[in-house]
Amino acid sequence: MTTITTRTVEYPADGLTMIGHLALPAGVDRRPAVLLGPEGTGLSGVERRRADALAELGYIALAFDLHGGRYLGDPEEMLARCMPLLSDPDRMRDIGHAALDVLRTEPRTDSDRIAAVGYGTGGAVGLELGRDGVNLRAIGTVNATTTGRPGEAARIRCPVWAGVGSEDPIMPPAQREAFTAEMQAAGVDWRLTVYGGALHAFHHPPVDHPTVPGVGYHPQHAQRAWRDVVDLLAECLPVTADLGA
Repeated sequence: MTTITTRTVEYPADGLTMIGHLALPAGVDRRPAVLLGPEGTGLSGVERRRADALAELGYIALAFDLHGGRYLGDPEEMLARCMPLLSDPDRMRDIGHAALDVLRTEPRTDSDRIAAVGYGTGGAVGLELGRDGVNLRAIGTVNATTTGRPGEAARIRCPVWAGVGSEDPIMPPAQREAFTAEMQAAGVDWRLTVYGGALHAFHHPPVDHPTVPGVGYHPQHAQRAWRDVVDLLAECLPVTADLGA
């Protein structure tokens, strides 16, 4: 564990002024970095705390924004924005590239060692960066087994890990199978973890506003999914070399 510093970063994307959360470990040396994407509701304290936790592990971490500084707690408003976004790979890539540019601009970021980790819509953005051929060391997603345009998964240049709840009605078995078939056909180094009994957004603590049907918190699997994310980063993007170990 290490002392961290944080700051808010503003940048343009998707016709909006995005407001991200950047977390840095102590020191002045260059470090591997993680681009962290939120659920469709948008950037919240949950993702900020995850970015801080990654910084405590030694990573530069940027929790990026989806909605111009807004958190969309109303399900209808969230779906009205996210569904068109999820059906438009180019828009998702633009949002991802804009955040990635901010992360790369940070002087302490080792631009050759970046991973993308995302939840829901934020995970779909990370996958689209991979399908766009971005040089990433790993892509990790939770409840984002989204498929892309035919053949573009072959441009993914890193391992892909996906986690999903077995009872997730938004990412049902047919969707999971289509995702794994896409990864396999493209020759991607992929893994899928299915968390038994878990719903959509099982990783996210309960919220004080309505949610779409099929969402539910599962504390045990939330902890397991976080450990799986950390293990993916430890394998593909280790920080030990930076720490002199």
